[in-house]
Amino acid sequence: MNDARHAPHIPAIALRLSRAAAVLRGAVILPQGRRLRRETPRLPDAPGPWLGAVEGDGEPLHLLVLGDSTAAGVGVEHADLGLGGRLAEALAARTGRAVSWRAHGRNGATAADLVRGHLAAALDGPVDVLFLTVGANDALALRSARAFRRDVRRIVSATRAQHPGSVVLMSSLPAFFRFRLLPEPLRGTLYRHSRALEAAARSIVDAEPEARMSPPPPPYTEGFFASDEFHPSALGYRDWAEFAVDDAAEAGLLARWSRA
Repeated sequence: MNDARHAPHIPAIALRLSRAAAVLRGAVILPQGRRLRRETPRLPDAPGPWLGAVEGDGEPLHLLVLGDSTAAGVGVEHADLGLGGRLAEALAARTGRAVSWRAHGRNGATAADLVRGHLAAALDGPVDVLFLTVGANDALALRSARAFRRDVRRIVSATRAQHPGSVVLMSSLPAFFRFRLLPEPLRGTLYRHSRALEAAARSIVDAEPEARMSPPPPPYTEGFFASDEFHPSALGYRDWAEFAVDDAAEAGLLARWSRA
């Protein structure tokens, strides 16, 4: 994961102008992006069904993972080894409770795609914890921070309306500056724009009660990436899930379910 201590400093004005800067570099970064898509192995989603359960005490907590390729478990051969299964394991270990989990979303989805095509179906079921993992494709598509903030607000608001007692967690965006397969200037451009999108989403999520967006986590560990050098491996999903759940617990968001 990205290391906040060594991440490149980005002035506030650069964040506000990140999309404009990316557009100006379009003649360079767009061909780089097309070449990257051609040359990077395309890994499949984890085989369905994207649901499972982890044993523990009491009535199970209901975990919903909503998002893009990471919700779909791209990079692993079984959904239990992907983000949903790993988050359920981490929640069960932290709280002692049984956890029932399910994932909704699509490889390549932006926040707008989730709102239009997946949110209603995802929320049609019990939700104690929502984990939202989205933003990488919004950065790749150079969507505006305003549009991303609007879509994140819609997801959070819909969850609150339908499941008022739920905890909402959102992942920070990928640290593109650490993605070795990305050439420059594509790497730096995506990183700056992803930081702008992350700041926009954080202003929505962290202003909500019982909600939190993860901080930038520690450096990516050896073996974090799958064979495409873009998506997490089983080890990467485990590290990511444990970091996010530990952060939520330290913020007091899991106290109601934790062991006495």
